[in-house]
Amino acid sequence: MLLVWEALAAVGIVAADQLFKAWCAANLIPGIPVDLIPGLVHMVYVENSGAAFSLLEGMRVPLLVLTVAALGVIAVVLARRWPRHPLGVWGLVLVAGGAAGNFIDRAAQGYVVDMFEFQFIRFAIFNVADIFITIGGVLFCVYLLFLHEKKAEDRGQEIETQ
Repeated sequence: MLLVWEALAAVGIVAADQLFKAWCAANLIPGIPVDLIPGLVHMVYVENSGAAFSLLEGMRVPLLVLTVAALGVIAVVLARRWPRHPLGVWGLVLVAGGAAGNFIDRAAQGYVVDMFEFQFIRFAIFNVADIFITIGGVLFCVYLLFLHEKKAEDRGQEIETQ
């Protein structure tokens, strides 16, 4: 039953991402920033044909294939219940929802709609899906570093090498 909640959460993330992107496309003028939190964050409509930081710009098909592969791996990992702690599970759910949201844009339009930019640092322009991917990735890394249970044989090998 828990897998149903995880799937619903991922669908909710996709829906929120797609609705916000549609609103931005309808209401923002490309390249013209609008203050969201003055002095901190503004919104600016940008079409990104690459991945994070515009890496692999214009490489739509490889990015689509990579996303399908990542979503497949996440689905298998979640279905087999490999992460035993909720932090690991929900980290992957957030990553999957965000990846699926960006996949839809890339598949349908050839680009991902980005809109948030920090004003105090010209770091990157990002979207709702990217926020979920980042938070999910951080949560999953915390899970792997601090909460992941090692297999019994791994623990035995560590003791022997000490």
